[in-house]
Amino acid sequence: MNATSIVTSITPDFLFGALELERTDAGLLPHRLPFRARTQCDDPQLLMAEAQPSGVRLVFQTSATAIELEVLPTRRDYVGMPPRPAGVYDLRVNGRLERQESASGGKVLRIDMAKGSSTLEPGQPQTLRFSDLSEGVKTVEIWLPHNEATELIALRSDAPIVPIGASGKPVWLHHGSSISQGSNAASPTGIWPVVAADQAGVELVNLGFGGSALLDPFVARTIRDTPADVISLKIGINLVNTDLMRLRAFGPAMHGFLDTIREGHPTTPLFVVSPILCPIHETVPGPSQADLASLRRGQLLFQAGGNAEEVRQGKLTLTLIRDQLRTIVERRSKDDGNIHYVDGRELYGETDNERLPLPDELHPDAETHRLMGERFAGLVFKAGSI
Repeated sequence: MNATSIVTSITPDFLFGALELERTDAGLLPHRLPFRARTQCDDPQLLMAEAQPSGVRLVFQTSATAIELEVLPTRRDYVGMPPRPAGVYDLRVNGRLERQESASGGKVLRIDMAKGSSTLEPGQPQTLRFSDLSEGVKTVEIWLPHNEATELIALRSDAPIVPIGASGKPVWLHHGSSISQGSNAASPTGIWPVVAADQAGVELVNLGFGGSALLDPFVARTIRDTPADVISLKIGINLVNTDLMRLRAFGPAMHGFLDTIREGHPTTPLFVVSPILCPIHETVPGPSQADLASLRRGQLLFQAGGNAEEVRQGKLTLTLIRDQLRTIVERRSKDDGNIHYVDGRELYGETDNERLPLPDELHPDAETHRLMGERFAGLVFKAGSI
């Protein structure tokens, strides 16, 4: 059967989890930050992360048994390291994972961590094929890679495709670091926020940005202006591993971030989540640094670049940040009954680290992502919490 007989225009009503679509020379590029926010920061790390469509999915109804999605991916390649696996596209039918495909080729962002430089190499579009799907009308979701920018070019099928419209589920807006974006997860539906959203029956908008959960005011304004029924903020690890600010600045910055969100969501349930356990930064400040000896062996391991004595100078550690976040939420909760504190070690703590150590000393593995998602759903999305 020819899957290319019907071509469906990819319009915003097919996309869930993206805040904006940019038309490029190739097609449509989903963004997780709007244009105005992107113009307020030139950091290449943030701009790379927000264009990687973590939590973004095409959703539609169809009786098609064969579907093609033409894409132009941008994958990362680290100089001196083994090639990274290609990004994964998860296809779910009626909520169940049915197929996984990857796009070979595409553009390559070649990153030299030792030199701190990168170059973008051009590439060609690729076509993903999902065939032999079940007969009958069904809801299909194609989850885009959480760690690979994807320009959407064409959607083809052997039967008509129509958008489903709003699901009616509560919307959960989450902001966090690379762990929330899904670093080291196996596929886009395996990242911990998606696992949690699936268990809780909510629609996820994932503003997890690798290396970039840094209390940026434009992110707070984006959250303020985005409809949501519940909001969570997982804050801490990036403030330490970028060594961005000192203790004196952290408290007021956190309060300001929360104040901005409350301008648009005055009573929305708001969960402030502290960092999960990360032994290298529990009591030692950042910045986080790649272990160059490990890089030379073709392995990426992180280490703390600060020392414990620098805490006296106001440098931040995860232990300090947890104490500060708990205090901030306690103070604000006297006037705000809808703000709550979640200790990140309830998602991943010391006992978990003994069984499931962080593979690169910073990010959890695929099994840990699932564990964290299940625990978050149980802690936050309890009966009556939304």
